[in-house]
Amino acid sequence: MVEQQHKNQRPPKSSSSSRGLYVKMNLFHHKHGYNYNKLNQHYQQQQQDRSCFCRYYKWLLWLSLSLYFFTSFLITNNNNTTAQKTEPTENFVKSHVVPRTLLESSNIASKLKNMKVFIYELPSKYNTDWLTNERCSTHLFASEVAIHRALLTSDLRTFDPNQADFFFVPVYVSCNFSTVNGFPSISHARNLISSAVQLISTHHPFWNRTSGSDHVFVASHDFGACFHNLEDVAMQHGILEIMKNSIVLQTFGVEYQHPCQQVENVVIPPYVSPESVRKTLAKNSPANGRRDIFAFFRGKMEVHPKNISGRFYSKRVRTVIWRKFSGDRRFYLKRHRFAGYQSEIARSVFCLCPLGWAPWSPRLVESVLLGCVPVIISDGIRLPFSSAVRWPDISVRVAERDVGKLGRILERVAATNLTAIQRNLWDPRTRRALMFNEEVQEGDATWQTLVSLSEKLGRSYGRSTVSGELESDT
Repeated sequence: MVEQQHKNQRPPKSSSSSRGLYVKMNLFHHKHGYNYNKLNQHYQQQQQDRSCFCRYYKWLLWLSLSLYFFTSFLITNNNNTTAQKTEPTENFVKSHVVPRTLLESSNIASKLKNMKVFIYELPSKYNTDWLTNERCSTHLFASEVAIHRALLTSDLRTFDPNQADFFFVPVYVSCNFSTVNGFPSISHARNLISSAVQLISTHHPFWNRTSGSDHVFVASHDFGACFHNLEDVAMQHGILEIMKNSIVLQTFGVEYQHPCQQVENVVIPPYVSPESVRKTLAKNSPANGRRDIFAFFRGKMEVHPKNISGRFYSKRVRTVIWRKFSGDRRFYLKRHRFAGYQSEIARSVFCLCPLGWAPWSPRLVESVLLGCVPVIISDGIRLPFSSAVRWPDISVRVAERDVGKLGRILERVAATNLTAIQRNLWDPRTRRALMFNEEVQEGDATWQTLVSLSEKLGRSYGRSTVSGELESDT
């Protein structure tokens, strides 16, 4: 082909030198034409080899990708199949695993459902006559009224004393308010309770058969069933003899030996009106609002000479607080009463709860209900419902001997774990456990009291009789 092209070419008309060059080139082509054909054939062979290699490479790439995607599909499908096989089992297990708190709540509810309480219907002079004074049902000792009212409408109440596990004796001893200072006077308490026991033991057989061991009283004042507001006198008097075999629901409780708790007892919180708390929260909204008081206390600060000889040198502690921090801008300390003091609690970060006449104080409950961190300054105090209220998580404990370091202690708490404490304070279960309601609500203070009583069912005459009969049969 190349030769043909060259044969067909005609040299242009030009000079003799050009014609000579053309002849030479033409002779060269004729002489070496076979080499040119071989080069062309070699080139075409290279092109064919390259095309074949590309086809082979594409095929290999396609095969590799196909194997990759096919293997991935098999693995994914196998995992899905395994998940489909295992998920129902896992879901079944998860759906049938009951949280510990739910199990505990279920066990408690079961105990309470089977527990029965008989309430004595005493003459009104022992209880409802005292309600003519409105303070009787709202002051800090009013848990004796609140528990009675809640039990009257409770499902646990039985009108058949033969079915009862416990017998509630509703005597109000804290509503005799002094005309001089307005404080509750309990000088009549011993006689009033003794009279009530005389009445029920005369007209009913249930007290005498157990000597009152399954009977329940409320003693919601300073030193419980010792019935006196000064500790040294209360210790001298001791527990009212006729109550020593019974169960006493009391606000007083300590972690060491004390004459005023040498009786089967349940520590309950002091009464704080739910209505007053709701109104305060509605006005102040402390959960979202700013608290502009760092440390708050309102109450008596004076040294009382009649009480400093006893174990509870409360006024000494309060006096140290006043002398040390009354001039400190971080502390908002007031010595006089103020009707709207709950609004001050709602504005405060820390609320000081030093011991008063007794180790406990209503400030403990008010602080928790209003979201203020209670600063408990009362060595050895036994707090109510420790199984339901995580006191270490919602409060600060300060030893009485360290009260002078209070400023540094609270600053350290504020810089470390204050946020966590405040978050725990607003747990509705905690707040519910410390509040008495008109009717028993699951988890509230009366409910927690009944839970504590359910742990003492061994004192039930009916249950002990059945247990004895079963043992004799075996």
